[in-house]
Amino acid sequence: MRIAEIMTKDVQSVTGDTDLLTVARHMRDLDVGVIPVVEGTRLVGVITDRDIVIRAVALGLDPLHTVVRDHMSPDPTTIAPTEQVSRAAEIMAREQIRRLPVVEDGTLVGILSLGDVAVDSGKDRLTGDALEQISAPAEPRTVEPDR
Repeated sequence: MRIAEIMTKDVQSVTGDTDLLTVARHMRDLDVGVIPVVEGTRLVGVITDRDIVIRAVALGLDPLHTVVRDHMSPDPTTIAPTEQVSRAAEIMAREQIRRLPVVEDGTLVGILSLGDVAVDSGKDRLTGDALEQISAPAEPRTVEPDR
């Protein structure tokens, strides 16, 4: 099955100038953890709930006066809508990501989540394998508290 058949097509996006408070509210209202960042229709990055917390809030930055551009993940891994779902699962597993922006000629056309892959009938083993690799525990790190 092709990505275009199961991806989410109407994707909310923001620009690099959007403040983090607005993005967080979009995430809450849409019940999502990632929002693509675009310039026009071109994908330039993604911002996640984790980016907001770790890269901004944990540093004491004011989300109302802090913009996406400074804390997004630029140049995300993407996939074309014509690719097979199995290819997306491979990429998700390799990159340890749960969401994959779908891009055609540089233009954001959708987003594919691991949940979309799971719904694709007959892919239970594929999804399980991808989820296992995506969810592999990271090496523990000790973080010194801010003083």
